[in-house]
Formats: sequence, structure tokens, C-alpha cells
Amino acid sequence: MAVKTSNKFGKIVISDYAIAMIANHSAYECYGVEELISRRFSDSLIELFNKIPNTKGVKVLTIDNKIQINIFAILKDGVNVDAVCEQIRVAVKYRVEEFTGMRVAKVAVHVVGVKV
Repeated sequence: MAVKTSNKFGKIVISDYAIAMIANHSAYECYGVEELISRRFSDSLIELFNKIPNTKGVKVLTIDNKIQINIFAILKDGVNVDAVCEQIRVAVKYRVEEFTGMRVAKVAVHVVGVKV
């Protein structure tokens, strides 16, 4: 799917892949994030053979032009998990809204583990 909008300049279509790249980059910039991982082994294989590392750990759903983002992260040991999750939520939502000009309905951060 993709996010579609139109204005006086014409029709604009933004792919889920582009949104996932922005979300991935924004999440990696947050303090306490060790790495983003795929949620399933099959996703890892697809990314390996397609060589798409920029969307690893991010799943984007666009339903009726509403953007929902799921992020799967491994955090550093000793960080406040709630604070890091909130920081990721805020940063990803802000960057994606700034990039697309559309509203993000939901950003869910799934902590898969903690790396020592």
C-alpha cells in the first residue's frame, strides 16, 4: 500500500518502503537503541536476498491513508525502557509526519530484548 494525497500541485503518492526507511533511520538515532530486528525469520531471509537493510525492524501499514508503524528493537542494557520507547515513538512520529505531511495514527514499539 501507499499513502496518497492531492493538493493544488497534483497527486502525491508515498510508498510504505519510503516511510519505513524514515522510521528506521529515526529509531536508530534514539539513545538506547542497540539494533532493530525483523519480527520473523522469514522477514530476515527476504531482506537478506533483496538486500533491503534500511527497513529492517520496521513494519508499516497504511489503511485508509492512516499510517501505523511497528518497530521491533533491541535496547542497550541499563537504559530506562519506558523512556527509550517513548523517545522512539515521538521521534518516529515527528519525522514521518514531517516527511509525508500526513498524520501518523499509531507508533508501536516492541522491545524484543536487551543487549548486554
